[in-house]
Amino acid sequence: MYIYENHDWPQFRWRDADLIHLLGKVRNLQGKIVGRVNALGFELINKAVLETLTLEVTKSSEIEGEILDFNQVRSSIARRLGLKISGLIPSDRNVDGIVDLMFDATTNFDKPLTKERLYGWHNSLFPSGYSGLYKILVGRWRDDSTGPMQVVSGAMGKEKVYFQAPKASDLNIEMQNFLEWVNKNDQLDLVIKAGIAHLWFITLHPFDDGNGRIARAITDMILAKSDGQPQRFYSMSRQIRNERKEYYNTLERTQKGSLDITNWLDWFLNCLLCALESSQDVLQTVIFKHDFLNRNALLLENDRQKKVINKLLDGIEGKLTTSKWAKMNKCSQDTALRDIQDLIEKGILKKSKSGGRSTSYEIGN
Repeated sequence: MYIYENHDWPQFRWRDADLIHLLGKVRNLQGKIVGRVNALGFELINKAVLETLTLEVTKSSEIEGEILDFNQVRSSIARRLGLKISGLIPSDRNVDGIVDLMFDATTNFDKPLTKERLYGWHNSLFPSGYSGLYKILVGRWRDDSTGPMQVVSGAMGKEKVYFQAPKASDLNIEMQNFLEWVNKNDQLDLVIKAGIAHLWFITLHPFDDGNGRIARAITDMILAKSDGQPQRFYSMSRQIRNERKEYYNTLERTQKGSLDITNWLDWFLNCLLCALESSQDVLQTVIFKHDFLNRNALLLENDRQKKVINKLLDGIEGKLTTSKWAKMNKCSQDTALRDIQDLIEKGILKKSKSGGRSTSYEIGN
């Protein structure tokens, strides 16, 4: 029996006593982070949002096995925020669509969630009407014309069915009930509501594809409402990606169980708590980068130095060597070495202690 086959579906229940301590820790940390961020000032707030939303968009897609270009996502978000940062690149239509979805979900967290709004989000995810090589129904509920909606894995002929969603013929009434609950059930704690909404939507699986990403967008929308502000400073999707196996295991157990979803909410709150704790690292990085550039901006003599220092502060892939500097700036190795030695003399760079065949460099102060 799947959870939606219970006779009193969707009357979810949970044991408050088992969750109250964890919910209190989440709420306390939420308040501390929001307070810390609000003290940063407009410029740093936007930079923190840039880093968080970039993680949220890329990791949400990774959970579904889709790898987006990190720099395209970052550039698309930076343009939406009006940030003038170096190294922005053009972004593909599908990247811009996912970014648009996330901005609408969080910036307009206080607007009703409607069928038309969800259809718009789905169109943003699949602007071409295709998911990979397959044409799908876009901007409308699935119709099960190719069979029931199932979550499966394994080789062809040996597939294991983890879950089968409700019949497409039931979706109109099911989604009507869900949307009415999202828009009107305001007496419920919003963090608990976010966890229930995530489970409920992904159980209904109303679209041909993209249900996981839209479920996480709905989660972010309700969490933004619980924070009382549209800016995002913690990424649930990154944490779910880190706990992907346990996420799917907990989801499967819950969807094959009773309407007591205490265990699901316990997992959800613990995941959110970890996301909040990780956000402090993101904030610390943003603050360090801001302070570092303020101290050293006048010491960077050319655009090559500015470009590489910014990339180092953002977290460059691999080690910075003379060869990598030359490649990034399309300059000679001699020019790269002069740039690096100048920054070493000023204390901005230093030689890395890690060994290797080539000398590498890192931030100095």
